[in-house]
Amino acid sequence: MFNRLPASLSLFPRLLLSSSPRTLIGACRLLGRMEAAVVRCLPGEPKLTISFCLDGSHKHMLRDQGEAVGKVLARISNSIAKSQGKAKKSKKNRGQQPGEAAEPTVVKLFYDGDEVPDTALNSEAWRDGSVLQVGDVRYSVQRNAPTFTTAELPVSLLAGFPVCPKLEVEFGNLQDCEFTWLKENIPDSRPEAGQDGGWTQVGRERVHVPSNQDIGCRFKLICTPKDGSRSGPAKELVSVGAVEAGPGVCTFDNRHAYTVRGAEWPAVRVVSYNILADVYAQTDLSKTVLYPYCAPYALQLDYRQNLIKKELAGYNADIICLQEVDKGVFVDSLVPALDAFGLDGVFRIKEKQHEGLATFYRRSKFRLLSRHDVMLSEALTSDPIHSDLLEKLSANSVLKDRILQRSTSLQVSVLEDVSKPGRKVCVANTHLYWHPKGGNVRLVQMGVTLQHLRRVISEVAPEAPLLFCGDFNSTPNSGVFQLLSEAVVPQHHADWSSSGLEEACSMELLSAFPPLLSACGQPAYTNYVGGFHGCLDYVFVQPDSMQVEQVIPLPSHQEVTTYEALPSVAHPSDHIALVCDLRWNF
Repeated sequence: MFNRLPASLSLFPRLLLSSSPRTLIGACRLLGRMEAAVVRCLPGEPKLTISFCLDGSHKHMLRDQGEAVGKVLARISNSIAKSQGKAKKSKKNRGQQPGEAAEPTVVKLFYDGDEVPDTALNSEAWRDGSVLQVGDVRYSVQRNAPTFTTAELPVSLLAGFPVCPKLEVEFGNLQDCEFTWLKENIPDSRPEAGQDGGWTQVGRERVHVPSNQDIGCRFKLICTPKDGSRSGPAKELVSVGAVEAGPGVCTFDNRHAYTVRGAEWPAVRVVSYNILADVYAQTDLSKTVLYPYCAPYALQLDYRQNLIKKELAGYNADIICLQEVDKGVFVDSLVPALDAFGLDGVFRIKEKQHEGLATFYRRSKFRLLSRHDVMLSEALTSDPIHSDLLEKLSANSVLKDRILQRSTSLQVSVLEDVSKPGRKVCVANTHLYWHPKGGNVRLVQMGVTLQHLRRVISEVAPEAPLLFCGDFNSTPNSGVFQLLSEAVVPQHHADWSSSGLEEACSMELLSAFPPLLSACGQPAYTNYVGGFHGCLDYVFVQPDSMQVEQVIPLPSHQEVTTYEALPSVAHPSDHIALVCDLRWNF
C-alpha cells in the first residue's frame, strides 16, 4: 500500500471541488506556499534534470531517466546530511558547542496524495503536479515547465532607444511570456554599503524604451516564461550599466513620420539596407582612411546596434533585406529585437567571411515556404543551367579565376501570403563584389543570379513575382543596372573591360527576366562616405506583378552631411536604407 501525503495536502484536490469559497481560498493559500521543483525530462534523452532551492541554495541534479526514484531521494537526503555535518564541524572549529545529531531528513515524492514507490523509474515518477517533500518543505513538481534557456539584456542602453532582451524559451511561447520592467531609484544621498535605493515599475511590455529621465539609472527585467496559462520559473535580469544619453535627432527620425502605420493589405512595406558589418567598421583602414570623420564611439558595435534596431523597428516593415550582417549581430541582436516587433528571420553566411545576408518577414503576413541560397561561384561551375555562361567565360582564364575566388552569395526565400494561401513571392537578397573596377565580375554574378532565380520560381513558385533587394555595388550607368532594367547588356559595354585588357571579355548577356523596375528609382546616392557618394542599393520588382505605392523619402542632404558623411553619431551605417510600399497586382 502507498503511504499517504499529509492530510492537508492530500485533501487539496477535494478542497478545489468544495462549494465553500472560504475553503477554496484556504486551499489556494496552501498551494501558494509551495515552491517549485522544475524537472526537465524528454523522451529519447538518457538524463533528466531536477532543480529546486533549499535553504537559499540552488540544487541542480542530473540523473538517469532509468534510475529508481528512491536513489534520487536518498541522494537529496544525504546531501542535506553532509551540509549539516559541515556546519557542525565549522561550529566546533570556532569553539562553539555543536548541537545534537539531527535526524536524517525525510525526502519523499507524492502524486495525487499517494507516495511514489522508491522502485518507480525517474522517467515515470516525476510527473507534473507531483509534490516533493524535503523535511518540512514541500515543492510542486513542474515537469517540462516553460523555461528561459537564454535571458540577457543588451550591454548598452540609450535614452529614446528600444531595449530588446535576448530571450530563448523551451516548452513555452515568447508571445505568452510576461514582462515587468523596473527602474532603479537613485537616492538623494548615497546609500550605505549593501543597500540600494529600490526599484520602481515602469513597464509591462517585452520591449522598453527608456526616457531622458532614466539617464543614470539601471534597469531590471523580471520575465516569466509561459505557454498559454502555464508558467515556469521567472528570471530576473539587471542591466550591467546605466542608461546613457542618446545622440538626439537621427537621420531616420523624419523618415519614421511616413511609417508610423504599417502597410495595409494588399500592400507590403519593403526595406533594403547594408548595415555595415562590425568586421569592417573596426579595422584601422575604416577608422583612419574610410571614416576618419566619425567619432570612434559611434563606430562601436553596441552603439550602432542601438541605432539600427530603432531605425528598423520604426519602419514597420513587412520584408527586410539586410547586407553586411555579422553572424553574432544576427543571433544576439537582430533576431531578439525584430522578433519582439513581429518578424522572423533567416541568415546566409558569406563563405570565408564573418558576415552575410539576412532576410526578415512579418509573421502575421507571411510564412516561409522554402530557401534556395547559393554561393554564386559554386553555382556557376556546378549547375548545368550556367554552362553556356561558363563556356564563354572560359575564354579568359584570368577573369574566370577572379570570379571563382569570390564568396559572393545569393539568399533566396520563397514566402507565402498568410491571408491568401497559394499566393507567393520570391524574395532575393545579395551583396555583389565591391571593387570599383569589378564591373565585369558583377555582370557575371548578376547573370548567374538571374538564371538561378528564374529556375527557383519556375520549379517552386510558378507565377510568383520576384522581389530583388541588395547592395549591388553598381551605379545606374553600370552594366548590372542595364541588365536588370533593360534585360540585356551588349558585348561592347564598358564594364566588360572595367579591370583592364587582361581581364576583358566580350559577350552579350541576356537577363532571364523581362525588364525589372527599380522601385525607389535612382537616388543621387545610397552610400555617402568621405571619398565617394553614389547609388549602389536597389529594390527591383516585376512591374506587371507589383506596383509602387509609396517611396519613403531619403534623408535630406543636410541631414546626411551634418557630421560630414556616413556613418556618424546620428547614422549607424555608410549606406542609407531604401524603404517603399509595394502593392500586389491582382
